[in-house]
Amino acid sequence: MANKVQINPSGERAILITRSFNAPRKLVFDAMTKPEMMKHWFHGPPGWTLTTCEMELRVGSSYRWAWTNEKGHEMGMGGTVLEVDSPSLLKTTEKFDDAWYEGEATNTLLLTEKDGVTLMSLTVEYESTKARDGVLAGPMASGMDASYDRLDTFLAQHH
Repeated sequence: MANKVQINPSGERAILITRSFNAPRKLVFDAMTKPEMMKHWFHGPPGWTLTTCEMELRVGSSYRWAWTNEKGHEMGMGGTVLEVDSPSLLKTTEKFDDAWYEGEATNTLLLTEKDGVTLMSLTVEYESTKARDGVLAGPMASGMDASYDRLDTFLAQHH
């Protein structure tokens, strides 16, 4: 697909993830935040399936996502909703069950739309530069590309 995820360091402790989607912002926001829609595309890297998807768009509420691979291993994460301004902003904390980085992260999802194309800017801020650099050294892009390619297909079917 033409739209690929771009991942770049931002400041001392953050990464900025950007990608565009050929769909209206409201649809993209809903697809990224409503469990009944996320279950269609948010499966992570090839071989993994989203098996738990609990999210309520209310400040102070918690969310939980978990994926299971073909061998039965689970990768789970969750956090707290800090701020919601649908369909443009979602700010959450993030903590993986078996985290490969120290502490938790704060995610700020910002969606902007121009001429029917939605630009996602996701800033993930870690507790240290070391944690951020460790994440950047991993295979994040391939898993995100796989998920976002599935999201493209889902959006095209619902646009």
